[in-house]
Amino acid sequence: MLLAKKSDSLFEASLKTIGALFLAIFLGLLLDSKFVIPYFPQGQIVANIVVAIIFLLVFIKSTQKIREFLIYAILIAIAGECFFSLLLEMYTYRLQNVPMYVFFGHALLYVSVLYFCKANVVKVFRNKLELFFIVIIIAYAALFLIFKSDIFGFILTAFTLLILMKRPRERFFYLTMYLCVVFLEIVGTWYDCWYWPKYALNLEDTFLKSANPPSGISFFYFGLDLGSLYFYKLRHKIAWKRMKNIRTIRITSRQIICF
Repeated sequence: MLLAKKSDSLFEASLKTIGALFLAIFLGLLLDSKFVIPYFPQGQIVANIVVAIIFLLVFIKSTQKIREFLIYAILIAIAGECFFSLLLEMYTYRLQNVPMYVFFGHALLYVSVLYFCKANVVKVFRNKLELFFIVIIIAYAALFLIFKSDIFGFILTAFTLLILMKRPRERFFYLTMYLCVVFLEIVGTWYDCWYWPKYALNLEDTFLKSANPPSGISFFYFGLDLGSLYFYKLRHKIAWKRMKNIRTIRITSRQIICF
């Protein structure tokens, strides 16, 4: 799971990374859904265990670097969920708690996107996929704005795309993250595992109407990547500096060749 080989086709690489993630989301959240809980009240406990086991398997199969990112992602997810859900009440889980599977789920989503974007065959089609993803994202946010009055989500999507215009190196990763979060949020809210209020931050005196879920909520998920990178840099200052120097030399060499 989540490991694409160099010889994989684009379909195979997608299936082993994003496809595996989507299947885990669909089945994992089902255990804590309105469809299962009436017949099996312990569904959330089982979901916690199942997702924890999946996380452990991915952790064991991952490299040391990815393991670090997984740990950082969980720590950031815990802090983020407590802040946005419990403190700000930006969204609310079914039992007014934060299920343990959420923390592991954030980390798995982050690493799944990372593996997908790093697959060699995906890099070959990166430019075409990037354009395709942008079209889908704009259409998705526009439809939510028109049919669900999702002003909050549309503004977040606009901010995301504007920021990514000036960050070409990270753009594909964040566009992929956006679409994975869309799938996660649609499935989670459809299952009634959590819900978003009709207005951003539940402030009804604002113009920021929101859908359930808002389209551009992945804007906040980007903190997961930025935070994980920040902690990694702190732990590996020398290695990170060396990598930046190598990247600078490569860019300079290409510019000289082009000139």
